[in-house]
Amino acid sequence: MTTQLKDEAPLGRIVVITSGKGGVGKTTSAAAISAGLAQQGYKTVVIDFDVGLRNLDMIMGCERRVVFDFINVIQGDARLKQALIKDKRLDTLFILPTSQTRDKDALTQEGVEAVLNELKEEFDYIICDSPAGIERGAQLAMYFADEAVVVTNPEVSSVRDSDRVLGLLSSKTQRAEKGDSDPVKARVLLTRHDQGRIDRGEMMTVDDVLEILAVPLLGIIPESQAVLRASNVGTPVILDEPSSAQTAYKDAVSRLLGEEIEMRIESERKPGLFQRLFGRSA
Repeated sequence: MTTQLKDEAPLGRIVVITSGKGGVGKTTSAAAISAGLAQQGYKTVVIDFDVGLRNLDMIMGCERRVVFDFINVIQGDARLKQALIKDKRLDTLFILPTSQTRDKDALTQEGVEAVLNELKEEFDYIICDSPAGIERGAQLAMYFADEAVVVTNPEVSSVRDSDRVLGLLSSKTQRAEKGDSDPVKARVLLTRHDQGRIDRGEMMTVDDVLEILAVPLLGIIPESQAVLRASNVGTPVILDEPSSAQTAYKDAVSRLLGEEIEMRIESERKPGLFQRLFGRSA
């Protein structure tokens, strides 16, 4: 697959993809966003911080190519270039998998910083796929971030947990501890949006979510079978067959790059011919 050429590369921008609650589509989003940045010509690496579980390599379709991992590099058992896996579809996309056999204590702040500093010399974007929650692995994934994408579902428990994550981003990151005048730039990615369930009162509205979290909206990803299909075949949904989810992720990547893209709520249901022509159901 060919890539478009970028206009100007950022300087090793670190973006953490995080969430308070598991199962919201965080790793799916990390895969899609990193692939979308690579499509735009940015040299991008996505790192799996979820030590002990390691799902990113499966979603990226490279699980059989893992030899060394993030922990091997931190502990000095392998060089970074030995652990990086180049994507077969995009020549500007790389994956740094993590270990399935270690626990999160294997991550150290000094080790993470050393790896990130080395990556910043070579990559335009470094995407950190954080484990869910607010424990050590998640805090290390966000500690050195320049930007954060907080993934949440329009459900009360997910939004509440995301609010706690936003609190950490504003108080427990390197920028916060240094009193940096340019804090971590946080935005919300709303996943599994289902207008039918919202209309029935089973999910929160977009406005309700944004009122609680009080940070800008990066994108709205609809509930879509395309996400599950893409994950099952090891392809980021943004590189899979056309779908409403693919369009929504592409829009989110464009906004991450600073483009002004109208926020639109896509649906998996396709309008019929008469609906497209006359704006109503046949």
